Amino acid sequence: MPYVTISTVRGIFDVAQKQALLERVTDLMVEIEGQGNPDFRRNVWVKIEEGEPASWSLGGMIPTPDMIAGTFGALDAGGRRLAKAKA
Repeated sequence: MPYVTISTVRGIFDVAQKQALLERVTDLMVEIEGQGNPDFRRNVWVKIEEGEPASWSLGGMIPTPDMIAGTFGALDAGGRRLAKAKA
């Protein structure tokens, strides 16, 4: 029974992207570890762990929520991606 954990900064993925990621990682595990057996799907656990931006660093820089929103677009309260503001 595989357990897959994906760690990311909170605010990078919206709800639809998380769903797609969970489904595609599951598909990949079925294909590789389950050797294509569709019954293997019920044994695959996939988890997305989201950490606060202040807990991460990229090149020594701590991303701020504004930096994340500027790069990926902000999320609304329901976790849906808002349109990025045009400069």
